[in-house]
Amino acid sequence: MTDIHAQPDPERRKVFGEVAEQYESARPGYPEQLVDDVLEFAGPQGRDALEVGAGTGKATLAFAARGVRLTCVEPDPRMAAVLERKTAGLGGVTVVAGEFESWPRPARRRFGLLLSAQAWHWVDPVLRWELAKAALVPGGAVALFWNDWYLSEDALREEVIEAHLRQLGELPDHSILDARPRESVMGDYDWVWEELRADRGFAGLTHRRYVTEHVRSTAGTVDLLTSLSFYRRLPPDTRAALLAEVASLVDAHGGAVRMTTTTGLFLARTVG
Repeated sequence: MTDIHAQPDPERRKVFGEVAEQYESARPGYPEQLVDDVLEFAGPQGRDALEVGAGTGKATLAFAARGVRLTCVEPDPRMAAVLERKTAGLGGVTVVAGEFESWPRPARRRFGLLLSAQAWHWVDPVLRWELAKAALVPGGAVALFWNDWYLSEDALREEVIEAHLRQLGELPDHSILDARPRESVMGDYDWVWEELRADRGFAGLTHRRYVTEHVRSTAGTVDLLTSLSFYRRLPPDTRAALLAEVASLVDAHGGAVRMTTTTGLFLARTVG
């Protein structure tokens, strides 16, 4: 689960670097079919790509494995350092530590594909679409995608919700505890679709959804929560007490939980 909203909090997007290694190990990746669909949509020019908010490389490695040349812009230097280490042996991957909004893109350097995994909502809404168009060749593709994760088991979900209410008195706005997303980017009703449709500089809008399921251990569940910004912003003692209770609940359910992952993909091309 992520913080998926149209208006980003500039400070909140940098809390992930505090747990960059945990983020790398805990966060699930993206379906192979999604990578296939993006590259088919982008065509041959999509082999030269710009990745915005690359993080620790969950999407980077999947596209690099298909021979895509990537320039990866990541605002948090701690996340960028993990990404550089992971891609050190790969040719064709360049890591840039810095904000996409202020990145001094080389003159006349334009890409066939702009992709952003779990990160486009952090980009300044006043600038993001103009920056995307400026970075792309005419007809270049935009591919934006996010994962939502949910506890598949209702009984465990209710117990973990009760633990949150006991410890915090509230629930995250958007979390693995939702039976259905309260704030998401999984359909053609949300801000991503509306903003793309309203911008005359984009055409060929396409939306796809992928559903997968995986099993996560107690430690893996706690690591996933630790990597989310809502939990990063809690006072350390409060966070530790809550996560300890969550761990006890997962242990009581056999030390493993099933999680459903829904991945939403948005595709478009620049006009011109």
